[in-house]
Amino acid sequence: MTETAKRLHVLVFANEKGGTGKSTTAVHAAIALAFKGARVACFDLDHRQRTMGRYLDNRHATMKRTGRALPVPTYETHDGESMDFFAETLDRLGQDADFLVIDTPGRDDKFARIAVTNADTLVTPMNDSFVDFDLIGHVDPETFRVQRPSFYSELIWESRKRRAGANGETIDWVVLRNRMQHIEARNMRRVSDAIDQLSKRVGFRVISGLSERVIYRELFPQGLTMLDAGEFGSMGLSHVAARQELREMMAGLALPEPALPAVA
Repeated sequence: MTETAKRLHVLVFANEKGGTGKSTTAVHAAIALAFKGARVACFDLDHRQRTMGRYLDNRHATMKRTGRALPVPTYETHDGESMDFFAETLDRLGQDADFLVIDTPGRDDKFARIAVTNADTLVTPMNDSFVDFDLIGHVDPETFRVQRPSFYSELIWESRKRRAGANGETIDWVVLRNRMQHIEARNMRRVSDAIDQLSKRVGFRVISGLSERVIYRELFPQGLTMLDAGEFGSMGLSHVAARQELREMMAGLALPEPALPAVA
């Protein structure tokens, strides 16, 4: 294992708005890392929805039902209340892992705020619309020029400053543009321009994520991902395109070894 992989890398998926594909993206990233041979642990902080936890439960059930071995992370779900359980679980999951993938609730949450502060890579998935952009910044209603960062962006900015002040390290903040193909072209350009403006002001990177595809919803009951091609038969062109999206997303995240962008 390379020198960069010896230290635990904490990958946090956070967005206080729901419906952005956050949990689906987090699970796909975790499984992609596991496929590369990395030791991966997952911590689902959303004890109400528990989407990540249920996704991985379904994956274990598929393995048991079919007798097939699949790469699967170690995982836990938070109880939503106990700070002791939160701290103990973070420590335990991280002890034997190369990557700890944390999925946070789609709402303001004190444990999510702590997780963000401890992130090495913070991923904020968002749909290509001004409804979602409003989470990170506010625009002029006529010119669509960015007026100011949002409270959420300022929160991340302060978290990054505290992290840098504490140990000299930084949080790589990545805004992930999910579900882009159905957006009207002029609106997409406006959203793109606003994201680019804001990225220069508050210092996040922008990469493409996963499109809106039925296949992602269909895979959930079995706990499968686009990387488990052998488990769901022949692949159509849309499946091939989805796998390529995932490859490009993992490359864009620029995670340390062994998270290489080329996915089997």
